[in-house]
Amino acid sequence: MSGQKFILGIDTGGTYTDGVLLDFKSRNVIKKIKILTTKHDLSVGILEALDGLLPKDRNSVALISISTTLATNSIVEGKGRPVALFLLGYDPELVHHFRFSDQFSTDKQFYFQGGHTLTGEEQAPLEINRVLQISQEVKSEIEAIAISGYFSPFNISHEEISAQKIIKETGLPVVTGYQLSSKLNSIQRATTASLNASLLSILTDFINSFESSLNKRGVTAPMMVMHSAGNLLKANEVRSRPVETIHSGPAASAIGAKILAGVENGLMIDIGGTTTDIAIIDQGKLKINEAGATVGKFHTAVRAADIRSIGLGGDSYLSLNTENKLVIGPERVTPLAYLVHKHPDTWQYLESLTNNQFTKRPTIDHFEFWFLLRKPKRPIRNTRALQVLKILEDNGPLPLPLILERLGVLHPMQLDVKTLFQEEIIGRSALTPTDLFHLTGEYSPWHQKASQIAAEKFAMLMKIDIMELITKAKRQIAERIVEEVVSFITGQTVDRLPSYAPINSLGSWLFEENIQPKSKYLSSNITLKMPIIGIGAP
Repeated sequence: MSGQKFILGIDTGGTYTDGVLLDFKSRNVIKKIKILTTKHDLSVGILEALDGLLPKDRNSVALISISTTLATNSIVEGKGRPVALFLLGYDPELVHHFRFSDQFSTDKQFYFQGGHTLTGEEQAPLEINRVLQISQEVKSEIEAIAISGYFSPFNISHEEISAQKIIKETGLPVVTGYQLSSKLNSIQRATTASLNASLLSILTDFINSFESSLNKRGVTAPMMVMHSAGNLLKANEVRSRPVETIHSGPAASAIGAKILAGVENGLMIDIGGTTTDIAIIDQGKLKINEAGATVGKFHTAVRAADIRSIGLGGDSYLSLNTENKLVIGPERVTPLAYLVHKHPDTWQYLESLTNNQFTKRPTIDHFEFWFLLRKPKRPIRNTRALQVLKILEDNGPLPLPLILERLGVLHPMQLDVKTLFQEEIIGRSALTPTDLFHLTGEYSPWHQKASQIAAEKFAMLMKIDIMELITKAKRQIAERIVEEVVSFITGQTVDRLPSYAPINSLGSWLFEENIQPKSKYLSSNITLKMPIIGIGAP
């Protein structure tokens, strides 16, 4: 790095993009920036970050280091791109009997004869003609195909033959399991392959946005991406193996937490807009999970930092279950305060909810808005979904009841737009913890009155006042994080039963008594043997 002295570091999260310009020799932060992530077009936010950070002499930047939670967020929220999983030589009855198929990140699962034995011998001839037939049938509905062959680490031929012929016949990207993992666990390998396929276009768009933005600003320094285990990958490697960035952002947070807090042992809790990430620093090092990273319900074969990520953050969707109890997350939505700030026309509708002229009894649907994020890459065949896209394109953000009324339906399920949300073609705005923080004044950069109207109506539905709603939400978030920390450290499940069900196990009783002491005779006190390092919202 002779003659060059700056490192540019940028982290793209689901809600915010953070960046620093670092002096290489002194390790001092020269500049820093925090902006909203522009999910509809990542390059817009990246250019804004670069313009706020770059020195006049572009050649003085020696390295660009980036990290992201895009992969983690996509998995946690179930918003990976649509893919098909081809399983060669797997026993479908066995997979379904043990519910292994729940581990795969796609419902489009297809079983074919083929695969190999423990000694690498062919256990059945490959059904290549049927592989190609199914590829043709589904190609208009997906963005990539993942292939996992039984015992493929001992013989890759069936995966290789299938991949080469599918690419030639369909032009679709293909991910093979053996390239991602040499482990014998066939379910983990298939899970990793399907997740990798679902993240291909997301991370490719991310890398391309960065490279084009750097070119526009005349920066020629090499670009590296934080790996799940905390080391750096070349940007090109991420294009083919995006699943290895699963814990990229949280790993960067944990390493930064250790340095900034100046401790050798600690529990990092990083609460962002979309996820809460938990990690342990032990004797100055980030713990690594050699068995494979877990995100949400998915157990992968990716060597990664030992981090637990859950769908819980400042922008988590607040809803009610069938018992009228508060539910927080795992989906991230745009806070109403921000929506009205960016689209002032939406304020008139929210304000109407408080007028005497509004005769209907409000439901949570009345303060949920839909808006267009981007145009779809593939043709949409569903007529109702096309109508929804057209309405949003012509009118901008609209409240859900108005969309239903214009299309003459009674329930959003009738619109069949689940895929449009998963692929982030349509976005949602609703009440979030960020809106509640607008009311307490703890964080209120946008339209406070919009948050207040929605929160008042939400509290009314729960038959409580607005301050009790805020208290309940904060406590529920805190209790969920405590539950995840205890499970993460002990490796034991904390089964918290619904409030109406009696606790009948000692473990559940001890945990509940620690959270909400009720017993007259016994107490439970679970304590950490290390400090908490809070990042983000703690």
